[in-house]
Amino acid sequence: MDFDLNESQSLLQDSIRKTLTAKYGFENRKSYMASETGWSREMWAQYAELGLLGLPFAEEDGGFGGGPEETMLVAEQMGRHITLEPWLSTVVLGGGFLRHGADAALRQELVEGVAAGETLLAFAQTERQSRYDLFDVQTTAKKDGSAWVISGRKGMVLHGDTADHFFVTARVSGGSRDHGGIGVFVVPATAEGVSARGFRTVDGQRAAEVDFTAARATHVLGDPDGGLPLVDRVVDETIAVLAAEAIGAMDVVHNMTLDYLKTRQQFGRAIGSFQALQHKAADMLVALEQSRSMAFFATMAAQGTDAAERRRNMHAVKAQVGRSSRFVGQQSIQLHGGIAMTMEYGAGHYFKRLTVNEATFGDTDFHLRALADAGGLLQAA
Repeated sequence: MDFDLNESQSLLQDSIRKTLTAKYGFENRKSYMASETGWSREMWAQYAELGLLGLPFAEEDGGFGGGPEETMLVAEQMGRHITLEPWLSTVVLGGGFLRHGADAALRQELVEGVAAGETLLAFAQTERQSRYDLFDVQTTAKKDGSAWVISGRKGMVLHGDTADHFFVTARVSGGSRDHGGIGVFVVPATAEGVSARGFRTVDGQRAAEVDFTAARATHVLGDPDGGLPLVDRVVDETIAVLAAEAIGAMDVVHNMTLDYLKTRQQFGRAIGSFQALQHKAADMLVALEQSRSMAFFATMAAQGTDAAERRRNMHAVKAQVGRSSRFVGQQSIQLHGGIAMTMEYGAGHYFKRLTVNEATFGDTDFHLRALADAGGLLQAA
C-alpha cells in the first residue's frame, strides 16, 4: 500500500505546519491557556481560514470534502504542538455526528457555521457511573409533543464551557446499562435548563460538567431508541484521530529527549554517550514507530462498515498507542530528570497530553480487556 502523500495532502500538511510553527510556540501556548476561554480565538479563525474546520464535511453541506487521511494529517500536526482549541470536540466528534447522523436540514443549519469558525460543538456522554462504557447512560429523554425533554448530568464534556450546541446521549427506554434505548439529541447551550461549569483539565484543555434540567432538544439524530451504533461509529473515528495526534506528540517528545541527551553533561561527557541511556532512547523510537503503524491502520480501519470488526480494530489501536504513549512519556521524564516536571519545560506538558489521550474513550487496560472479550484482533474466517 502506498503511504506517500498526494500533492493536495502535502500542501495541507505544509500549511498547517508553517502556521503552527510560527504561531504556536511554547510561550504562545502558555498565553493562549491563560486567556479567558483557555484557547486562542485568533488561532481558531486561522484554522477556519486554512479550511481545517470544514475539512471533513461534504462540499454540498458547505465543507471541503476531505477524508480520514486529511484529518489524520491535521491531527498529527495538532499533536506536535499540543494545541488547546476545540478542534477535536467540534470538528471530529461534533462533525462526526453531523456527517453520519444528521439530516440535510440540520447539516444545513450547522455545518457552514462550524466551517467558518462561528459554531462550536461538544459531545456530552460521560456520566459519573459510566466510566468508559458508552452504553451506560442514566440521563433521560422524554417525548413532549414534537420535542424531547432531556434531564441528567454529564461530566468531562470536552470544551463544554464554550460550546454552542451539545450532542447528548440520553435514555429513552430500558435500564441504565442496556445497549438499546439510547438516543443522540441536539441541545442548544442557550436552552433553558442547561448549565455548564467549566474547568481546566490536567493537560491544559478545557472541559465542563453540564446539567440538563428538563432541557428541550431541538433535534434527534436518527432512531431515538437505537443511537448507540452511531455513537460507536463516531467514537471509533475519534480514536483513530487521537492515535494520529499521539504520534505527533510522541515524535516531538522523543526528539526533545534526544537533544537533551546530546547536550546534558555529566562526569565530563554528554549523558547520551552512556549505552544504557542509548538503549532507552532506542526503545522509545521502537514504541513510536509501532504506534505510527497502528495510526495508519486506524485511519483505514475506522472507515470499515462491519461494526464488530471496526470495534475490534479500534480496541487494538487504543491498546497499542496507549501503551506506547505511556512508555515514551515516562522514559522522557526519567531521562530528563527533574527539569521535565517543571511548568517552564515542554516535556511534562507533552506527557500530560499523552496521558489524557490515553484515558479518552478508554485506557489501555480497558481496551485490552475488550479486545480479549471480542476474541482478539484476528478472527477466523
